[in-house]
Amino acid sequence: MKKQDIFIWVVILSILILPFSLKANTCLPDVEGLCIPGLTITEDTQIDITEEDKGTEIITTTTTTVTTTTTTVTNEDSGDILDGDNDYVSTSKEGDMDYDWSGQGPASMPSGNSCGQLGTDKCAMITGSGNSTSTMGVDGMGTTFFNTIDISDLQIDNGGEVKYSIKVDKQDAQDRIYMHVSGFNGTTSVFSGTDVLSESGVSTGYQSYNGSFNFSGVLDKIIVEVGGRDINMAIGPMFDDVSINVFYNVINTIVTQHITTLEEIYYLDIFNPVELDFVEEVFEYNDISMEEGEISFTPVEPEVEEVTLASVELEIAEIEINLPEPEPEIVEVETELEMEIEMEMEEIVVVEAEPEEETIEESQEEPQESEQKELQPKEKEKDPEEKPKEEKSSEPKVTKKEKAATKIVKKIDDKARYDDAAQTKTLIVMQILGNTKTFFDSQAYIQDTNVTEYLNKTIDDPYGMLFNKAQNETMNDMVNSQWQKSQ
Repeated sequence: MKKQDIFIWVVILSILILPFSLKANTCLPDVEGLCIPGLTITEDTQIDITEEDKGTEIITTTTTTVTTTTTTVTNEDSGDILDGDNDYVSTSKEGDMDYDWSGQGPASMPSGNSCGQLGTDKCAMITGSGNSTSTMGVDGMGTTFFNTIDISDLQIDNGGEVKYSIKVDKQDAQDRIYMHVSGFNGTTSVFSGTDVLSESGVSTGYQSYNGSFNFSGVLDKIIVEVGGRDINMAIGPMFDDVSINVFYNVINTIVTQHITTLEEIYYLDIFNPVELDFVEEVFEYNDISMEEGEISFTPVEPEVEEVTLASVELEIAEIEINLPEPEPEIVEVETELEMEIEMEMEEIVVVEAEPEEETIEESQEEPQESEQKELQPKEKEKDPEEKPKEEKSSEPKVTKKEKAATKIVKKIDDKARYDDAAQTKTLIVMQILGNTKTFFDSQAYIQDTNVTEYLNKTIDDPYGMLFNKAQNETMNDMVNSQWQKSQ
């Protein structure tokens, strides 16, 4: 592998390993205020590679773990927690100020025209002229209206925002009025905020004020304090229609893991060729599938070749056309044979027969021997110029048709040699070569004969009695010979 290829693979693996994040915003638990609603998807890919050597094979396992974290952020609204219909406060603690919330310093609850632009229903008036610090730690306080609201049912644990609204009518510019809101987690302060709605010396008259305070973490209780001073002791600052809404973050996190395992098996070259052939045949003649972890083998039906006499004859004819013409063999007559014949001719000597005095029997045999001697030279006397005839080869000539038939039989695959098509083709080739193509056209029918009559007959042996007597005599002779020796 080139260095350039290695570098490319390193870059690819680095990209896969680094976490992949698709997100709308980041909303951590310690962030104050509301998060932007949306979807956050974070992917972390981890690749583990292990290698195991089992002697006959090396297994490389690549495990890819993709951890996907899907975070959904929404902003929920508690509704007006000072509205009795929402079941957070009782009727006497509602924000319509029909009742005194109680608190510090003197106060009154006027109605009708005394409430000015706040309406004819009841409203709350600050009448205290003192200048002290309130329960919630606000300076310049003469009177307070104090309200504690339990919101633990909302199960707020990812921060949010508290929003308020209040209507105020301050007819004396020297008076002052403020709004204070505190949030708690049990006894632990989560946030605390004071807004001076109208400070002393500022002429505001009738106004509607809105404000908000951010918080983080868990929130289960809110304390509302509305306070101020009446400087001229005439008509103090009045307020009505107080509302508190808590907007909080709801975060749902789903973590999923997708694990992919890839095994690469490197087989070492230590297998028996017979076993490998068997494996190849299994894959060749079966459709292999896997369902629910189980492997199934479905045999593949082989295509049956239609073998006919005409197709085999056509195949033999095509091969005969392609076969080259046999070259004639030239037999060279060696000169050594000629020289050997000449040397034998020189060694031939004619011997004349001489008369000898012998008996008639000898004289009769002598001419035969002389005739044989005279005949021998005649057999050896040959024309030296006569060339010996070329020896015919003892090997039978192979025709083109036989060669073509042999090629057809050899072309049959060893694995399919014993199937029906191969056997049929072989028989047809044999019929064509032996000119027995019509052998099976007409067959004689041999009628079975009842042989039970012959099986029931007994054949007598006329010589059996003589054989038994001979055996008995032989046995007696053996016994007598033994008895005579003992004498």
